[in-house]
Amino acid sequence: MFLFLFSQIKAGGDGKGLKLYDPGFVHTAPVKSTIAFIDGRNGILRYRGYSVEELAERSTYLEVAYLLCKENLPTKSQLSEWEAAIQRQSSMPEELLALIDALPRDSHPKQNFVTALYALISFNPDANPLVAGHDLYKTEAAQNLHIIRIMGKAASLAGAIYVHMEGQKPIKNPNNSLNFSEMILYMFHSMGDQDFKPNPALAKALDVIFIILAEHELGTATAATLHLASSGVDVYTAIAGGTSALSGPNDIGAVEAVLDMLNEIGSIENVAFYIEEAKKSNTKLPGIGHRVYKTYDPRAKLIQKLAEEVYDMVGKDPLVEVAAALENAIIADEYFINRKLYPNATFHLGLLLRALGFPKQFFVVLVSIARIAGQLAHWKESMNDPSTRLMRPQQWYTGQRLRHYSK
Repeated sequence: MFLFLFSQIKAGGDGKGLKLYDPGFVHTAPVKSTIAFIDGRNGILRYRGYSVEELAERSTYLEVAYLLCKENLPTKSQLSEWEAAIQRQSSMPEELLALIDALPRDSHPKQNFVTALYALISFNPDANPLVAGHDLYKTEAAQNLHIIRIMGKAASLAGAIYVHMEGQKPIKNPNNSLNFSEMILYMFHSMGDQDFKPNPALAKALDVIFIILAEHELGTATAATLHLASSGVDVYTAIAGGTSALSGPNDIGAVEAVLDMLNEIGSIENVAFYIEEAKKSNTKLPGIGHRVYKTYDPRAKLIQKLAEEVYDMVGKDPLVEVAAALENAIIADEYFINRKLYPNATFHLGLLLRALGFPKQFFVVLVSIARIAGQLAHWKESMNDPSTRLMRPQQWYTGQRLRHYSK
């Protein structure tokens, strides 16, 4: 209603209504959605009405992905069919593996992952509106077909890129006897050993991480996905573009930055000095504070609890104690309390992923795999929303009105 009223309020003689100057779209809602509910003041996150805490405890990632993309939890037979369909899409054509093999081994894996995502449209010409027609995505059957293809390929692409960067040949056909998270651990840790069996408890932990990170309303990746999709571009390009946006240091890229910060602090004894220096220079600490949450990020609580369970199985990184000391100091410090700055989902995530055996450079790739479920759910919702329009924000022009060329 408010957006409608802004367009109706006229100022001056141009009849264009008011423009809202809103840097970062802090107060702008370009879409209506039924997918995620966030109450940042009270630390609440729900998917389709289900609390993220309950889903993390009782569900699986692929079941949650079904919920996000299809509005309701699946029956047992629907879930089996969904899992099998995604699993069938996990194999990769030789040409795609050749493309991955041609990518530089020393580049950041996120760039290689996004490159491979973009390439998927070349292997799915039936998904290109320029080829198959502009009404291509109007049916739910067409939408679900490409959702399943992307869900099936994303994890396999990540595994193939990791193996390639380790100097080995990627796996064309992942082990289909494994579930989604087991398959990821297998691709990252088997290194050619076909008899390698992922630890089920660690695979479950990875699955819970994916649930926690599967969806977060109009975060950077989803907002970018919807912006691209509003032009009518194919879903593969929209998802790849959104995934590109996720890796910045102001978003999930902070996962790497948190580990760098903890390494810089080095020991518990240096925590107090580090915090004081940050306060003096007004330096933003990675993993602390969130645009939406003005209390403790509910995802951070879940990740911290999960991390402790994993540390009991695999041992504790020395930096865990540094992170705990830093967190305790921050949540007790009036400087951070008054500014409503609390640990967010990225604060403990890097240490947890490292405990699961993943290299730091792949943290953002793993989060991207998880978030693709939410991106696809929002993409599908936008395809079915009759109010969807080309996203074309306006600007507040502050330059010269008119100048004449002269020399």
